[in-house]
Amino acid sequence: MNNHYSHILRVKNIGIDTYRENIIYMRADCHICQSEGFTALTRIVVHFKEKSVIATLNVVHSELLSHDQAGLSMEAMKRLGVEEGDYLSFSHLKHLHSLGYVRAKMFHKELSEQDFNEIIADIVAGRYSNIELAAFISACSGSSLSLKEITGLTKAMIATGQKIEWNHEMILDKHCVGGLPGNRTTPIVVSIVAAAGLIIPKTSSRAITSPAGTADTMETMAPVNLGLDEIKQVVEKENGCIVWGGAVKLSPADDILISVEKSLDVDSEGQMVASVLSKKIAAGSTHVIIDIPVGETAKVRSQEEALKLQYYFKAVGEAIGLHVEIIITDGKQPVGKGIGPSLEAMDVLAVLQNVPGCPKDLKERAVQLAGALLELSGKYPKGSGNKEALSILETGKAWEKFQAICQKQGGFKKPQYANYKHDVLSEKEGIVRAIDNRKLARVAKLAGAPKSPSAGILFLAPLGKKVTKGQVLYVIYAEAEGELEYAIDFMKSNNNIISIE
Repeated sequence: MNNHYSHILRVKNIGIDTYRENIIYMRADCHICQSEGFTALTRIVVHFKEKSVIATLNVVHSELLSHDQAGLSMEAMKRLGVEEGDYLSFSHLKHLHSLGYVRAKMFHKELSEQDFNEIIADIVAGRYSNIELAAFISACSGSSLSLKEITGLTKAMIATGQKIEWNHEMILDKHCVGGLPGNRTTPIVVSIVAAAGLIIPKTSSRAITSPAGTADTMETMAPVNLGLDEIKQVVEKENGCIVWGGAVKLSPADDILISVEKSLDVDSEGQMVASVLSKKIAAGSTHVIIDIPVGETAKVRSQEEALKLQYYFKAVGEAIGLHVEIIITDGKQPVGKGIGPSLEAMDVLAVLQNVPGCPKDLKERAVQLAGALLELSGKYPKGSGNKEALSILETGKAWEKFQAICQKQGGFKKPQYANYKHDVLSEKEGIVRAIDNRKLARVAKLAGAPKSPSAGILFLAPLGKKVTKGQVLYVIYAEAEGELEYAIDFMKSNNNIISIE
């Protein structure tokens, strides 16, 4: 190596998973820590051949490492492409200019598009620690971003990723802003629209703060981690796909930010708009329908908030060349019966297969969204979309298309129930008057969803339902007894999840 010996340590693979964080481990008494003055949480540039990453130092006061060794987190090893025994060199991290913009935003200064370009470029390059990412997310939280800033952030996120190019003039897409348990319309909508001969390549997210994302649910039925060429092959053959967008790095900054947002349990409206629209542009979409559910315990709590989001989505969409239409829907209660990947997948299959007694609310929402996309394409007259969508669904054409998409993505499999379950019973007779979506989702997450795909809730108490004492309101499913107990404990300490009068 070109570096002087005093700046070199050998890699030891210590097998520590730090998710997306680059961490380096050195002995407190190693020659580099002592000569360079490195202390715990110092940010260091780690070099291996032509590659380098910025890592946070964790100092070791044990025999885990010898004096000439450095440990790396699994993420840092992957990014550098190193193996045990390889030699690393180190240097001090120069001041990150873009962090000055983050600090300015913390004090409510408006940032320019160029400011966001620098911030996002540094984030994608791995130059921000999780603490610094959290600072950026917090500074942009709530309503702190102006329309100009949201547009700048969106453009910056688009610029750092790749974009799928399609040989079609019109590419349709749909998105739900989330916050409503069980609202898994995407697989149904994609199947209807693709069966109508329109192009709808759906790149979906995994859960951020919910018990399931579309990619989590779809993965219980078919592979979703497809590469770019594989996605194109599926769409070329079947007009549509339902895959995980993170596998093709369409908006890499978004995936990094989501990983920290998930820990903070935060969804900023400005970052939400930038996240959604940057991924739509990256996926090659030209026309998008966005579903905004509104309810007291949904992500969007009032009509006023929904109209504000509608304005942002449409204005930013216009600025980046994307045709956006908004549908504001009822978010007072869960959609369907299932909450959690496998349970939501079962609802999707029941609707696609036209099973008697399938969730009527999920079916109606999916038909509404698919109908809007059919009309947005210009191939179906205004007012005819819902009827056409319903016909495609009820004649079985959507189910045929869904099966074909699954097979092309790698094969269909049937979702399963978890082994452990607990019935939650009504303590009195009456009518269901209110449902706390957030607490219900929390129960499903404590039961293991989405990490445990078959965990979650089977929900049986919609608004307006008359129940008797001892009747099952919902069933909690878990893959482990411990997780089931966590969920039950939370449920028992929050007895107002379902209000019965």
